[in-house]
Amino acid sequence: MSLPLFLVGELPSGDEFTLDGPEGRHAATVQRLREGEELLLADGRGGMAQARVKAVAGASLLLSLISRGYAARPEPVLTVAQGIAKGDRGELAVQAMTETGVDEILPWAAARSVAQWRGDRGFKSRDRWVATAREAAKQARRAWVPVIGGEPDVSTKALAKRLDANSLILHEEAGEKLSTVELPASGEIVIVIGPEGGIDDTELAAFQAAGARAVRLGDSVLRTSTAGVAALSVLAVRLGRW
Repeated sequence: MSLPLFLVGELPSGDEFTLDGPEGRHAATVQRLREGEELLLADGRGGMAQARVKAVAGASLLLSLISRGYAARPEPVLTVAQGIAKGDRGELAVQAMTETGVDEILPWAAARSVAQWRGDRGFKSRDRWVATAREAAKQARRAWVPVIGGEPDVSTKALAKRLDANSLILHEEAGEKLSTVELPASGEIVIVIGPEGGIDDTELAAFQAAGARAVRLGDSVLRTSTAGVAALSVLAVRLGRW
């Protein structure tokens, strides 16, 4: 069984470290780690450390560091522009994509997005995506926590500026399959996922004008909450991550 992972702001530089706050409370009172058990610490930016519980003090743990390491960010970087979806479908997509290996997620305010991230609601929704990615990264034992872009979301115009010839648009009417399209060895691949209503013709034209290519997964049409994880799974195999 793999060791549980806890996120810290900075990895300890010494031989001992006190894990406290929400992470320490979760380790001590929820997972009930005890003296002698081991765990992983990560800073979410590639830094990893293995530690052993030296003592339990209420809602915190005194740890003894065993080893430290660094996991380089995989190349190419996989970024998903996820059309904002209604209800909890966006958070479901963030969770699954984080577990599958996404490196950055852009909440995209698409023309057909039913939910609108306006005012305080937008920042609260984005914060939920951040929290979801963080928890999913811990569950998946990831050294890198995906970045959630946007302020709080990304417009179609801003997204088009991010795209280039290495960008891919998932579209049910595309002739080329994701399983056969040429992929770069480095840089960034942006995958655009539409909301429930799909990508409209104006958006598709703008993205293609920026150099992005339309591709499809297969003959079936997936939900917005599952299309991203399916696309990332294909890319993970083709890029040698899996």
